[in-house]
Amino acid sequence: MTSRRQLLAGAAAFTLAAPRLARAAWPADRPIEVIVPYPPGGGVDAMARLVTQAVVPHLEGARFVITNKAGAGGQLGFEAGQLAAPDGYTLVATSVPALVTYPIERATRYRAADFTYIANVVDDPGGLFVAAASPWKTLDDLLRAAREKPGEVTYGTTGIGSDDHLLVIAVEEAARLRPMNHAPFNGSAPLQTSLLGGHLQLGAFNMSEGLAQLRAGAIRCLGQAAATRWRQTAAVPTLKEQGLDVISGATRGIAAPGGLPAEVTARLERAFAAAMADPAFVREAERVGLPLAPEIGAEYRADVLREEAQLRALWQRRPWQEK
Repeated sequence: MTSRRQLLAGAAAFTLAAPRLARAAWPADRPIEVIVPYPPGGGVDAMARLVTQAVVPHLEGARFVITNKAGAGGQLGFEAGQLAAPDGYTLVATSVPALVTYPIERATRYRAADFTYIANVVDDPGGLFVAAASPWKTLDDLLRAAREKPGEVTYGTTGIGSDDHLLVIAVEEAARLRPMNHAPFNGSAPLQTSLLGGHLQLGAFNMSEGLAQLRAGAIRCLGQAAATRWRQTAAVPTLKEQGLDVISGATRGIAAPGGLPAEVTARLERAFAAAMADPAFVREAERVGLPLAPEIGAEYRADVLREEAQLRALWQRRPWQEK
C-alpha cells in the first residue's frame, strides 16, 4: 500500500520534473524567446518579428525577444528550438522545406515530426535574381550562359537542401542543364550582399526577401517560381510563363519543442490565429511584402509532414546533397 509520504514524495518529484509553464504565471514570468535560425534581415527574421508583435495584444502578459542563431543553413537554430525545454518560453521560427530536408540528407539532433506546430504565417515563392549590372536581362539569357559554359555559372542560396537550392535543381532538370556552381550561405542577407558585390552571378532566394532591392532597382528578377504572379511583383514573369514547369518556395511559421502542454499550445494557437486575422496585421504584412498563408496547429503540422514525405521520395530518386 502506498503511504501518504510516498505520494507526497512522488508529487514533489513530478513537480520538479514538470515544465515550468504548468505554473499559472505563464507567459508573464519572463520573455518568450523566439529562435530565428538565420541572420537578421532575411524573410524568416522579418516574419518572426512582425507576427510576434501582432500576437502580444492577444496573449496577455506575453513579451517576445528574437534570438538569431544562424549556422548550417538553419540547422543549428532548428536544433536549439527542438532541444529547448517545452516550458512555453522558447519558440522557433521555421522555414520549410529546409526544416524537413536537413534530417533527410544529414545527421541532425531533431526530427520534423517532433515539433509542436503552432502557426504557419507565410508562403513565399522563390525567385532567380541578378544584380542590376548583370548582362542577363531574361531567363533565356541565364539558360544560354549556363549551356555555353557548363558548370561555370555561380549561384548562391540559403543552404544545401533549402528551398532555394531545390529551386535551382528543378530549373537545371527542367532546362536539362549541367549542374551549376553552388555557393551556400547562412541566410538571405549575406547572400544578397555577395550578389550586389559582384561575387555571384545569380542568387536564388524568396520573392519577399528580394522585394526591397528589387524596388530600389539594385537587382533584377529573371523569373518567379509561383503558379501565378505575386501581386507585389506583378511585372516579373513566372518560370512557367517562360517555358519551365517549376513551382517552388518556402513556408514560414512558428513552432515549439515537442511535448508542449495542450493548454499552452491551445493558448498560443488562439493568439496567433487572432493576430493573423487582425486587419492591422494584414495591412502591415502587405506593406512590408509578406505573402500571408495562415495555418494553425494540426493543419500546419499535416502540411509539413506531407511535404516531408514528398521530399523523402525525391531523395530516393535524386539526392540533392553535394559531395
